[in-house]
Amino acid sequence: MRLFASPQMFWFLLLLAAPLAGFLWWAWRKRQQLVTQFISERLLNHLKVGVSPNRQKARMVIFVVAVVFLIVALARPQWGTTQEEARQHGLDIIVAIDTSNSMLAEDVPPNRLARAKLAALDLMRRAKTDRLGLVAFAGDAFLECPLTLDDAAFSQSVDSLDTKTISQGGTAIAQAIDEARKAFKNESDNHKVLVLFTDGEDHDGAAVEAAEKAAKDGMIIFTIGIGTTEGEVLRIRDDRGRMDYIRDEQGNPVKSHLNEELLQQIARTTKAGFYLPLRGTKTMDNLYDQGIAPLPASEKSSRMFQSYHEQYHWPLGIALALLVLEMFLPHRKRRRIKQTASTPAAAGNLAETVAILILLAVPVVAGGSPAGALREYNEGKYQDALRDYNQLLEKKKDDPRLHFNAGAAAYQNKQYEEATKQLNAALVSPDLQLQQHAYYNLGNSLFRLGQQLPDPAKKQDAWENAMKQYESAMKLNQQDADARFNQEFVQKQLEELKKQQQQQSQSKDKSNKQQKQDQKNQDKNDSQKDQQKNSKDQQNQQNQQDQQNQDKSKSDQNQNSEAKNKDQEKKSEPDRQKENQSEAKKQKDEEEKKKEMAQNQASSEQKDKSEEEAKREAEMMAAGEMTPQQAQQLLDAEKDDEQVLRLAPPNKNTSRSRSFKDW
Repeated sequence: MRLFASPQMFWFLLLLAAPLAGFLWWAWRKRQQLVTQFISERLLNHLKVGVSPNRQKARMVIFVVAVVFLIVALARPQWGTTQEEARQHGLDIIVAIDTSNSMLAEDVPPNRLARAKLAALDLMRRAKTDRLGLVAFAGDAFLECPLTLDDAAFSQSVDSLDTKTISQGGTAIAQAIDEARKAFKNESDNHKVLVLFTDGEDHDGAAVEAAEKAAKDGMIIFTIGIGTTEGEVLRIRDDRGRMDYIRDEQGNPVKSHLNEELLQQIARTTKAGFYLPLRGTKTMDNLYDQGIAPLPASEKSSRMFQSYHEQYHWPLGIALALLVLEMFLPHRKRRRIKQTASTPAAAGNLAETVAILILLAVPVVAGGSPAGALREYNEGKYQDALRDYNQLLEKKKDDPRLHFNAGAAAYQNKQYEEATKQLNAALVSPDLQLQQHAYYNLGNSLFRLGQQLPDPAKKQDAWENAMKQYESAMKLNQQDADARFNQEFVQKQLEELKKQQQQQSQSKDKSNKQQKQDQKNQDKNDSQKDQQKNSKDQQNQQNQQDQQNQDKSKSDQNQNSEAKNKDQEKKSEPDRQKENQSEAKKQKDEEEKKKEMAQNQASSEQKDKSEEEAKREAEMMAAGEMTPQQAQQLLDAEKDDEQVLRLAPPNKNTSRSRSFKDW
């Protein structure tokens, strides 16, 4: 049994009913809460005299039910059927589409196969009363869709065609004609029409013979040429997604051309058949008007089908009636007056009403009213609302509701200090609900105020105070999820602030330690420099003293040599030789002494340098730094571990395994 013409639409739209009911209930509750915040309970009871909450709920229920019936009407309910027989007058048309790789040529954009599929669908839209079938062919042929009146089945079969539909490569037009003959085998009382979409490349060479056999069976063939005579080099995408050329067995790229001569020859072999190139948008219209429509059509009857009766008007009428009822259902009950105006009760009610009106009119006369301030607040004029509330507070300084509203307006206007002041004044209210809201808003104000403070200590104090306000709000209302969420959020912000302060203090201590260490190293370097300077001064003094001694010894030697020369003049020649030998020996001894002193001096300097380097290495190791020798050793070790990245040559596979003329 069929209930709805669009069941998906019914279930989709029915999901809107539950959210709508929830929204209306939430709006009603929210409206009640807002009214209690701005109007005192004693005054509210007088203003709501006669208003029935049950009637308000009833109006919401009626509205939701009306929406449900409207959704049911949109889903088009149906019940009751009528049996009918569909009779049609039409032809039997087989559409054969070439799905070989040559149909991927892009000389006809986007490619030949895509254009053939679009043309086949255009033919389907023209042949409304004809039965259509589909044959796909490449190196072989297959009947994809038998003759049918179901346009959806034919359209799906056409859309599913691609070059992988027929696994055997190549182009065999004769196979397509023979497959169409088989499809027409049991259809002898109607004209048999074959519309052949191809580029005319026939690898078997038997297309004309197959067309002659089909003509003897009474088949009419219309050939549609797809492509250009100039042709196009065939390209195909491999398994890795890269474009490559289709190549023959010699490895040369294959270029496919439109063979119009063969297609014309195939069409002329059958009676009333002709050839058309697929160009422009009117090709299928010309084919149907000039070739297919003039053929006599036979009467064919299809299967019996059920016609459902539309019943959408019933739920639509119910929905309209409910909406009218909801419109005219009043909010207030009709109250019968049992007492006349002259009775004391009526007089008392009249006096109360007049007093209420006077109380409501007093703020207006004074230059401001809670209603006006609330209206400005709702319109986003927070500065004006705050000014009006402050004017009202000049006359009612102890009214916590006015302080609460002024604090809310100041908060919205980003005057957080003023908001904190007003909300603190609102905490004296005996109304626990107002106190809870004041604590919550006070926590928000303190958090925002802390965000503006540049001093981290003051910011931390403000946020800790905000945490206390949220805690007080949750004590009054444990179900306040917003207060709990805000408290957790502020707690996270506090933890991050403390971490930042701790990191800053650690970095500051670290910098101080580094400065002390640098000063210590500087003092050590200065002391070392002083020691080196003292050692150099001592060395210079020693050198000067040695030089003086050498000069003195030289002068003595000169004097001695002069005296010796005088004596030598007196002495004989052998004595002179002995004295010369002794003098040479003395000079040699003096030179050896000088060399020994120079070596001792160099060794002392080298020893001082080694002691300085040892001290410097010890200081660098204490500071956690590497000595130059250690750094050089590390670099040498890294060089020993270095390896060369060897790139493997690409795997060149030149072998090809292709079928003959696989396009």
